[in-house]
Amino acid sequence: MHEYEIFSRFLTSTFCDAAEPWQLGFQDAATPIMQGIIDLHHDIFFFLILILVFVLWMLVRALWHFNEKTNPIPQRIVHGTTIEIIWTIFPSIILMFIAIPSFALLYSMDEVVVDPAVTIKAIGHQWYWTYEYSDYNSSDEQSLTFDSYMIPEDDLELGQLRLLEVDNRVVCTS
Repeated sequence: MHEYEIFSRFLTSTFCDAAEPWQLGFQDAATPIMQGIIDLHHDIFFFLILILVFVLWMLVRALWHFNEKTNPIPQRIVHGTTIEIIWTIFPSIILMFIAIPSFALLYSMDEVVVDPAVTIKAIGHQWYWTYEYSDYNSSDEQSLTFDSYMIPEDDLELGQLRLLEVDNRVVCTS
């Protein structure tokens, strides 16, 4: 491996948060909204694991206790009002605990910045992007637009990411 390759891989892996092969989990959040989405995912996944363990425990317990060798004549249970109420109410409560933070996050995404410095409209086509700066209208009221095409895989340089590199990047300076 050449020194350039080592340096390029170091820069790509250190300063760019891009997806990696066989990556588990999310990339680093760039906005508070994305951080909220990641936190909501982790919270819901925790409860999902608890429910999965409980259901698997109940399944194994039922298979262990109600097999033909240990219980040749099964009991006839027509209905159990208490257990039916529990297994109807409990999932509803779980769904409410999931819905409340989900709606809070959803409505926080709807907040609009009062006066943005620049407005960029990005339109995704099948193999390219179209960007429109509507704040900079020309004399005939046409906004500034340009297309950004993906760089073909054969033209990529070392360290560039396939399907993410484009010929015209959008640059927003602060």
